[in-house]
Amino acid sequence: MSLRDWIVNALKGFGMGAANVVPGVSGGTIALLTGIYSRIIDCLDAVASLDTWKLLLHGKLSEFWKRIDGNFLVALAIGVVISVFSLATLMTTAMERWPIFTWAFFFGLILASAFFMLRDIKGWKVSWVLLLLAGIGLGIAVCTLTPAHMEGSMPFYFVCGMLSVCSMILPGISGSFVLVILDQYDDIMLSISTLDIPVLAVFAAGCVVGLLAFAKLLHFLMARWEKQTLLVLIGFVLGSLVKVWPWSDPSVIVDGQLHVIGAILWCVAGAALVVILETVSSKSKE
Repeated sequence: MSLRDWIVNALKGFGMGAANVVPGVSGGTIALLTGIYSRIIDCLDAVASLDTWKLLLHGKLSEFWKRIDGNFLVALAIGVVISVFSLATLMTTAMERWPIFTWAFFFGLILASAFFMLRDIKGWKVSWVLLLLAGIGLGIAVCTLTPAHMEGSMPFYFVCGMLSVCSMILPGISGSFVLVILDQYDDIMLSISTLDIPVLAVFAAGCVVGLLAFAKLLHFLMARWEKQTLLVLIGFVLGSLVKVWPWSDPSVIVDGQLHVIGAILWCVAGAALVVILETVSSKSKE
Protein backbone atom coordinates (compact mmCIF):
# COMPACT_ATOMS: atom_id res chain seq x y z
CA MET A 1 0.00 0.00 0.00
CA SER A 2 1.41 3.37 -1.05
CA LEU A 3 1.97 6.32 1.30
CA ARG A 4 -0.96 8.09 -0.34
CA ASP A 5 -3.24 5.12 0.41
CA TRP A 6 -2.02 5.13 4.02
CA ILE A 7 -2.88 8.80 4.42
CA VAL A 8 -6.27 8.48 2.71
CA ASN A 9 -7.26 5.47 4.84
CA ALA A 10 -6.05 7.22 8.01
CA LEU A 11 -8.21 10.24 7.12
CA LYS A 12 -11.20 7.96 6.61
CA GLY A 13 -10.47 6.42 10.00
CA PHE A 14 -10.32 9.92 11.49
CA GLY A 15 -13.77 10.59 10.08
CA MET A 16 -15.11 7.35 11.55
CA GLY A 17 -13.61 8.12 14.94
CA ALA A 18 -14.98 11.66 14.92
CA ALA A 19 -18.43 10.35 14.06
CA ASN A 20 -18.32 7.96 17.00
CA VAL A 21 -17.27 10.67 19.45
CA VAL A 22 -20.32 12.69 18.45
CA PRO A 23 -23.65 10.88 19.09
CA GLY A 24 -24.87 11.50 15.57
CA VAL A 25 -23.53 10.12 12.31
CA SER A 26 -22.13 6.66 13.00
CA GLY A 27 -18.71 5.44 12.03
CA GLY A 28 -20.45 2.82 9.90
CA THR A 29 -22.25 5.58 8.00
CA ILE A 30 -18.94 7.35 7.32
CA ALA A 31 -17.51 4.04 6.13
CA LEU A 32 -20.45 3.66 3.74
CA LEU A 33 -20.08 7.21 2.45
CA THR A 34 -16.33 6.80 1.87
CA GLY A 35 -16.68 3.41 0.17
CA ILE A 36 -14.78 1.23 2.67
CA TYR A 37 -17.64 -0.42 4.58
CA SER A 38 -17.52 -3.81 2.83
CA ARG A 39 -13.73 -3.88 3.15
CA ILE A 40 -13.96 -3.27 6.90
CA ILE A 41 -16.53 -6.04 7.36
CA ASP A 42 -14.37 -8.46 5.36
CA CYS A 43 -11.32 -7.56 7.47
CA LEU A 44 -13.17 -8.06 10.74
CA ASP A 45 -14.61 -11.34 9.51
CA ALA A 46 -11.08 -12.52 8.73
CA VAL A 47 -9.77 -11.40 12.14
CA ALA A 48 -12.57 -13.35 13.87
CA SER A 49 -11.78 -16.51 11.89
CA LEU A 50 -9.82 -19.34 13.51
CA ASP A 51 -8.25 -20.24 10.16
CA THR A 52 -6.67 -16.78 10.05
CA TRP A 53 -4.99 -17.22 13.43
CA LYS A 54 -3.76 -20.68 12.45
CA LEU A 55 -1.65 -18.95 9.79
CA LEU A 56 0.00 -16.87 12.52
CA LEU A 57 0.56 -19.88 14.78
CA HIS A 58 2.24 -21.71 11.90
CA GLY A 59 4.61 -18.81 11.34
CA LYS A 60 3.01 -17.63 8.09
CA LEU A 61 3.13 -13.97 9.10
CA SER A 62 2.92 -12.50 5.60
CA GLU A 63 -0.12 -14.60 4.72
CA PHE A 64 -1.76 -13.69 8.03
CA TRP A 65 -1.13 -9.98 7.45
CA LYS A 66 -2.52 -10.20 3.93
CA ARG A 67 -5.59 -12.15 5.08
CA ILE A 68 -6.59 -9.48 7.61
CA ASP A 69 -5.60 -6.62 5.25
CA GLY A 70 -3.22 -5.46 7.97
CA ASN A 71 -1.92 -2.27 6.36
CA PHE A 72 -5.46 -1.04 5.79
CA LEU A 73 -6.56 -1.86 9.35
CA VAL A 74 -3.51 -0.18 10.93
CA ALA A 75 -3.96 3.00 8.90
CA LEU A 76 -7.66 3.08 9.76
CA ALA A 77 -6.98 2.45 13.46
CA ILE A 78 -4.42 5.26 13.62
CA GLY A 79 -6.96 7.72 12.24
CA VAL A 80 -9.67 6.54 14.67
CA VAL A 81 -7.41 6.80 17.74
CA ILE A 82 -6.17 10.29 16.83
CA SER A 83 -9.69 11.61 16.31
CA VAL A 84 -11.10 10.09 19.51
CA PHE A 85 -8.37 11.50 21.77
CA SER A 86 -8.28 14.90 20.05
CA LEU A 87 -12.06 15.45 20.15
CA ALA A 88 -12.93 13.99 23.57
CA THR A 89 -11.93 17.14 25.49
CA LEU A 90 -13.91 19.33 23.10
CA MET A 91 -17.05 17.25 23.55
CA THR A 92 -16.69 17.16 27.35
CA THR A 93 -16.41 20.96 27.46
CA ALA A 94 -19.38 21.43 25.13
CA MET A 95 -21.55 19.15 27.27
CA GLU A 96 -20.69 21.09 30.41
CA ARG A 97 -21.02 24.64 29.07
CA TRP A 98 -23.64 24.48 26.31
CA PRO A 99 -25.73 21.30 26.88
CA ILE A 100 -28.88 22.51 25.06
CA PHE A 101 -26.97 23.68 21.98
CA THR A 102 -24.80 20.54 21.95
CA TRP A 103 -27.77 18.16 22.14
CA ALA A 104 -29.61 20.22 19.51
CA PHE A 105 -26.61 19.80 17.19
CA PHE A 106 -26.65 16.04 17.82
CA PHE A 107 -30.42 15.96 17.22
CA GLY A 108 -29.98 17.53 13.78
CA LEU A 109 -27.13 15.16 12.95
CA ILE A 110 -29.12 12.07 13.82
CA LEU A 111 -32.34 13.18 12.13
CA ALA A 112 -30.64 14.09 8.86
CA SER A 113 -28.51 10.94 8.90
CA ALA A 114 -31.60 8.76 9.32
CA PHE A 115 -33.33 10.61 6.47
CA PHE A 116 -30.52 9.89 4.02
CA MET A 117 -30.31 6.28 5.13
CA LEU A 118 -34.05 5.82 4.50
CA ARG A 119 -33.84 7.62 1.17
CA ASP A 120 -31.29 5.12 -0.11
CA ILE A 121 -33.57 2.13 0.55
CA LYS A 122 -35.56 1.20 -2.56
CA GLY A 123 -38.41 -1.21 -3.22
CA TRP A 124 -40.32 -0.77 0.03
CA LYS A 125 -42.55 -3.58 1.29
CA VAL A 126 -45.15 -3.71 4.05
CA SER A 127 -42.90 -6.00 6.09
CA TRP A 128 -40.08 -3.46 5.84
CA VAL A 129 -42.34 -0.71 7.18
CA LEU A 130 -43.21 -2.97 10.10
CA LEU A 131 -39.52 -3.58 10.77
CA LEU A 132 -38.91 0.19 10.80
CA LEU A 133 -41.80 0.72 13.22
CA ALA A 134 -40.52 -2.12 15.41
CA GLY A 135 -37.13 -0.45 15.52
CA ILE A 136 -38.72 2.88 16.48
CA GLY A 137 -40.69 1.21 19.25
CA LEU A 138 -37.58 -0.54 20.53
CA GLY A 139 -35.62 2.72 20.52
CA ILE A 140 -38.31 4.54 22.50
CA ALA A 141 -38.61 1.67 24.98
CA VAL A 142 -34.86 1.49 25.61
CA CYS A 143 -34.43 5.24 25.98
CA THR A 144 -37.36 5.75 28.32
CA LEU A 145 -36.01 3.19 30.75
CA THR A 146 -34.23 4.64 33.76
CA PRO A 147 -30.53 3.93 33.18
CA ALA A 148 -28.70 2.07 35.92
CA HIS A 149 -25.79 4.41 36.48
CA MET A 150 -22.99 2.28 37.90
CA GLU A 151 -20.30 4.89 38.43
CA GLY A 152 -16.85 3.39 38.90
CA SER A 153 -18.02 -0.12 37.97
CA MET A 154 -15.32 -1.74 35.85
CA PRO A 155 -17.55 -4.65 34.70
CA PHE A 156 -20.09 -2.12 33.43
CA TYR A 157 -17.38 -0.19 31.56
CA PHE A 158 -16.42 -3.51 29.93
CA VAL A 159 -20.03 -4.09 28.84
CA CYS A 160 -20.23 -0.51 27.55
CA GLY A 161 -17.14 -1.16 25.44
CA MET A 162 -18.67 -4.33 23.98
CA LEU A 163 -21.96 -2.66 23.06
CA SER A 164 -20.57 0.62 21.79
CA VAL A 165 -17.92 -0.90 19.53
CA CYS A 166 -20.53 -3.12 17.88
CA SER A 167 -22.57 -0.07 16.96
CA MET A 168 -19.49 1.78 15.73
CA ILE A 169 -19.37 -0.45 12.67
CA LEU A 170 -23.12 -0.41 12.09
CA PRO A 171 -24.42 2.25 9.69
CA GLY A 172 -27.14 4.29 11.32
CA ILE A 173 -26.15 4.19 14.99
CA SER A 174 -22.98 5.52 16.61
CA GLY A 175 -21.03 4.03 19.48
CA SER A 176 -21.21 7.26 21.45
CA PHE A 177 -24.99 7.25 21.04
CA VAL A 178 -25.11 3.84 22.73
CA LEU A 179 -23.07 5.34 25.57
CA VAL A 180 -25.67 8.11 25.83
CA ILE A 181 -28.43 5.52 26.16
CA LEU A 182 -26.40 3.68 28.81
CA ASP A 183 -25.81 7.00 30.62
CA GLN A 184 -22.04 6.57 30.34
CA TYR A 185 -21.15 9.09 27.62
CA ASP A 186 -19.87 11.79 30.01
CA ASP A 187 -17.87 9.28 32.05
CA ILE A 188 -16.09 7.75 29.04
CA MET A 189 -15.38 11.12 27.39
CA LEU A 190 -13.95 12.41 30.68
CA SER A 191 -11.81 9.29 31.03
CA ILE A 192 -10.43 9.81 27.52
CA SER A 193 -9.71 13.51 28.03
CA THR A 194 -8.01 12.88 31.41
CA LEU A 195 -6.28 9.66 30.31
CA ASP A 196 -7.82 7.53 33.05
CA ILE A 197 -5.81 4.42 32.14
CA PRO A 198 -7.66 1.79 34.27
CA VAL A 199 -11.07 2.79 32.89
CA LEU A 200 -9.75 3.09 29.34
CA ALA A 201 -8.03 -0.31 29.55
CA VAL A 202 -11.21 -2.07 30.70
CA PHE A 203 -13.32 -0.20 28.13
CA ALA A 204 -10.82 -1.06 25.35
CA ALA A 205 -10.84 -4.73 26.39
CA GLY A 206 -14.62 -4.71 26.08
CA CYS A 207 -14.29 -3.13 22.65
CA VAL A 208 -11.91 -5.84 21.42
CA VAL A 209 -14.08 -8.69 22.73
CA GLY A 210 -17.27 -7.13 21.40
CA LEU A 211 -15.77 -6.44 17.99
CA LEU A 212 -14.51 -9.97 17.48
CA ALA A 213 -17.70 -11.55 18.81
CA PHE A 214 -19.94 -9.35 16.69
CA ALA A 215 -17.99 -9.50 13.42
CA LYS A 216 -19.29 -12.90 12.36
CA LEU A 217 -22.89 -12.08 13.23
CA LEU A 218 -22.78 -8.78 11.37
CA HIS A 219 -21.20 -10.41 8.34
CA PHE A 220 -24.00 -13.02 8.36
CA LEU A 221 -26.86 -10.50 8.77
CA MET A 222 -25.58 -7.98 6.24
CA ALA A 223 -24.91 -10.70 3.66
CA ARG A 224 -28.44 -12.11 3.87
CA TRP A 225 -30.79 -9.39 5.15
CA GLU A 226 -28.94 -6.13 4.63
CA LYS A 227 -31.96 -3.87 4.10
CA GLN A 228 -34.02 -5.47 6.85
CA THR A 229 -31.15 -5.10 9.32
CA LEU A 230 -30.61 -1.46 8.35
CA LEU A 231 -34.33 -0.68 8.70
CA VAL A 232 -34.44 -1.97 12.27
CA LEU A 233 -31.31 0.02 13.10
CA ILE A 234 -32.62 3.21 11.51
CA GLY A 235 -35.92 2.79 13.35
CA PHE A 236 -34.03 2.33 16.60
CA VAL A 237 -32.13 5.56 15.98
CA LEU A 238 -35.33 7.50 15.22
CA GLY A 239 -37.02 6.17 18.36
CA SER A 240 -33.95 7.00 20.41
CA LEU A 241 -34.23 10.68 19.52
CA VAL A 242 -36.25 11.04 22.73
CA LYS A 243 -32.93 10.65 24.55
CA VAL A 244 -31.23 13.40 22.52
CA TRP A 245 -34.07 15.94 22.82
CA PRO A 246 -32.26 19.11 24.01
CA TRP A 247 -34.64 19.69 26.93
CA SER A 248 -35.08 16.07 28.05
CA ASP A 249 -33.03 16.92 31.15
CA PRO A 250 -34.65 19.87 33.02
CA SER A 251 -31.38 20.54 34.86
CA VAL A 252 -29.78 21.94 31.69
CA ILE A 253 -32.25 24.84 31.63
CA VAL A 254 -30.49 27.83 33.20
CA ASP A 255 -32.57 30.56 34.88
CA GLY A 256 -35.69 29.39 33.06
CA GLN A 257 -34.16 30.14 29.63
CA LEU A 258 -34.95 27.53 26.98
CA HIS A 259 -32.61 29.01 24.33
CA VAL A 260 -35.05 27.88 21.63
CA ILE A 261 -33.66 30.03 18.81
CA GLY A 262 -30.09 28.94 19.47
CA ALA A 263 -31.15 25.29 19.70
CA ILE A 264 -32.94 25.52 16.35
CA LEU A 265 -29.88 27.07 14.71
CA TRP A 266 -27.57 24.38 16.08
CA CYS A 267 -30.03 21.67 15.02
CA VAL A 268 -29.99 23.07 11.50
CA ALA A 269 -26.19 23.22 11.62
CA GLY A 270 -26.04 19.53 12.54
CA ALA A 271 -28.38 18.60 9.72
CA ALA A 272 -26.42 20.80 7.30
CA LEU A 273 -23.21 18.95 8.15
CA VAL A 274 -24.80 15.65 7.13
CA VAL A 275 -26.13 17.21 3.92
CA ILE A 276 -22.65 18.48 3.07
CA LEU A 277 -21.09 15.06 3.70
CA GLU A 278 -23.75 13.39 1.56
CA THR A 279 -23.29 15.92 -1.26
CA VAL A 280 -19.52 15.55 -1.27
CA SER A 281 -19.83 11.76 -1.24
CA SER A 282 -22.31 11.77 -4.14
CA LYS A 283 -20.07 14.01 -6.25
CA SER A 284 -17.03 11.85 -5.56
CA LYS A 285 -18.93 8.73 -6.66
CA GLU A 286 -20.02 10.47 -9.87
